[in-house]
Amino acid sequence: MPEFPEVEAWARLLDADVARSPIAQAGPAHIATLKTFDPPLAALVGRQFAGVQRRAKRFLLPTRDGELVLLVHLMSAGRLKYAAPGAKTPKSPQFRLRFEDAGELYLTEGGSKKRAGVWLLTPESAAAEVAHLGPEADTLDAETLATILTNESRRLHSLLRDQRLVAGIGRAWANEILHAACLSPYALSTQLDPNEIERLSRAIHDELHRGLELRLAGKDDDATYRVHDRLGLPCHVCGTPIARVDFEEHTIYYCPSCQTDGRTLKDRRLSRLLK
Repeated sequence: MPEFPEVEAWARLLDADVARSPIAQAGPAHIATLKTFDPPLAALVGRQFAGVQRRAKRFLLPTRDGELVLLVHLMSAGRLKYAAPGAKTPKSPQFRLRFEDAGELYLTEGGSKKRAGVWLLTPESAAAEVAHLGPEADTLDAETLATILTNESRRLHSLLRDQRLVAGIGRAWANEILHAACLSPYALSTQLDPNEIERLSRAIHDELHRGLELRLAGKDDDATYRVHDRLGLPCHVCGTPIARVDFEEHTIYYCPSCQTDGRTLKDRRLSRLLK
């Protein structure tokens, strides 16, 4: 699933393009993708976006007149792209907007499960839609993070992925952050000492901004991730092969030497515990 570095990079890259010209045609949209019906998509025609904003893993595209907001959530496999006038575009994307200058904004989604969503909302409804989200991960300081950690007794990997507590981090960047902080994914949030909290705070900031710079430069996963999805490859710090473990419904990657004092973590996937 795209996380802060990916969504923020795409938002910045899309910002000027989507604000350049008024909208000529809104839709079509796949029935599973469009989540709202009032106001209708046709209400966008003739309006112009002010640009692209980001909240957690969501794109927010407000209109210049302040009356509407297009909200897009990519989920795991969605991709939001802009095509310049005359450029080739998919025949049947999940969602499409055409601008008066012939540019297009479109959403595609891989796989058979269509989970990405598009909402057309009033500003008040858009604010309500994201009201449950926690503070943005890249803005956290050590003091704010300490409050979050002490109020929730959770395994660190699970806590970092909870958008209600910290917005913008998913499983991939949780892997990268915890490795940079030299902390076990299974460590309890309430048991971190001040030095560990400071390390975690610094790792969140440094890793998310490292990822953002790489994504803005167009780097792919292999050039971006140091730990995530690198099972068996040497840790870039100590050379120990990266290990993998299942926790709840997620796969975690970690370095046994850097993060768990050489211990191999045991699987805790819910589906396996129920067998």
